[in-house]
Amino acid sequence: MPTQARFDETHPGRLLLPGLCFVVMTLAVLQTMVVPIIGTIGTQLGVSTTAAGWVLTANLLAAVVATPVIGRLADLHGKRPVLIAVLVLVLLGSLLAAVTESLPLLLAGRVLQGLSYALFPISLALLRDEMPPRRLVGSMAILSGTLGAGGGFGLVLTGVLTADGADYHRVFWLTVAFVAVAIALVWFSVPTRARTGTGTVDWWGATLLAAALVLLFLALTQGRSWGWGSIPTVLCAVGGIVVLACWWVYENRITAPLVAPRMLTHGPLLATSVATLFVGIGMFVNFLACSYFVQTPREVAGYGFGADVLSASVVYLLPGAAVGVVAATLSGGLIRRFGPRPVLIGGGGVGIVGFVQFALFHDTTWQVILASSIVNVFVSLAFASIPNLLMAEVSPADTGVANSVNSIVRTVGTSIASAVLTTMLATYTIAGTSVPREIVYTAAFLVGAFACAIVTLSAVAIRVPRATRTTLAAGSTLGGGAEQAKERTSAGERILTEDC
Repeated sequence: MPTQARFDETHPGRLLLPGLCFVVMTLAVLQTMVVPIIGTIGTQLGVSTTAAGWVLTANLLAAVVATPVIGRLADLHGKRPVLIAVLVLVLLGSLLAAVTESLPLLLAGRVLQGLSYALFPISLALLRDEMPPRRLVGSMAILSGTLGAGGGFGLVLTGVLTADGADYHRVFWLTVAFVAVAIALVWFSVPTRARTGTGTVDWWGATLLAAALVLLFLALTQGRSWGWGSIPTVLCAVGGIVVLACWWVYENRITAPLVAPRMLTHGPLLATSVATLFVGIGMFVNFLACSYFVQTPREVAGYGFGADVLSASVVYLLPGAAVGVVAATLSGGLIRRFGPRPVLIGGGGVGIVGFVQFALFHDTTWQVILASSIVNVFVSLAFASIPNLLMAEVSPADTGVANSVNSIVRTVGTSIASAVLTTMLATYTIAGTSVPREIVYTAAFLVGAFACAIVTLSAVAIRVPRATRTTLAAGSTLGGGAEQAKERTSAGERILTEDC
């Protein structure tokens, strides 16, 4: 019996990585599929575009509230049961959204779908628990790259399903199918482990953090419709900052906080979080700006290609998504050879090239496809590198909550990009039309290049301890069991333990 247990620990099932990749693909699809059809939802439900925009906002609010709590529950009660429970709730939300004709019920379904944001950090923590060291780096790279590439596929699928103004419910029925398959794969591929975590959830800290994030997100996502200088926007922003300060003070005074504040200020983790924020910005600038740009009628604006949603998705976005998948597959080998920090630096440089090309050359179809594909390489390399940088700095017991916080940071980045871009597109238009000026897109692509530059500088600021680099290199060549990997403590973990 011990021999069998040992074999199980060092040889995870063949379905584990593909199953978790499909789970993360499902998350990416849920994140992006609704973005292009907000207007369609408003029209078919007979509500304003502003009201329909809450379909996206409610999802993001649920994500920022639930992700750190779910990550902590996974650390305490086991990742498999929590992962399955989250997927079941997301399935219920998808079913509700697929059958309802009511905006309030649709919002309730989107709130339940927002729990899916916790799937990525839990999946990363599962890989750390189950994969032998020699396969861990590559597996994490593939899983993380799937998140970046999956967003593009979500937009493509939306274009296919809603061509010519088709019923938006098709999109949610597809998410039902995705989630159902994900549940089956998790059930059969993720092994059952005895509960090893101890402690409780810091519910007061979770409540304060949730309140602060909700207020800040409301100011960020509704600022355009409410008015950036309006009383509701200002009150939400100020209130969020005040509550966040109260949360910070409270977390510093208790012995078992939900998120140790020093975990956020510890040098390498802080630099990694900054990089994650701007990766999220760059990713959404690419998705949204490219999608809107190619749909602009050239006869009105003097630029664009007049593409419909289907053409924009299949012709312009699908090639970049495919390139992102290839980059994600190759990123594991790059990280094993050079380390996550150099790969993140290189990825940032690639992103700068892609966005600058986008800003300067976007008159022909091939130029747009090439630029978008280059940016997708950056996204895949960045998503593959960041979890490995986190792994070098936190203990296995804190993997879930650390990746959850990192996921929130990425969500903040995507929300900032969405809010700023939509405001710019609506504000600076060609006289007598609602079509944005070309300079707006040029500025957006340059903002993307700036975001990539910040990612590069943040990666340069990260100092990975020599012991950590040695451990990562050894893990790619040596065998060793999961128990040996868990007992191995990097220099980064020791520093963080002493600091926190």
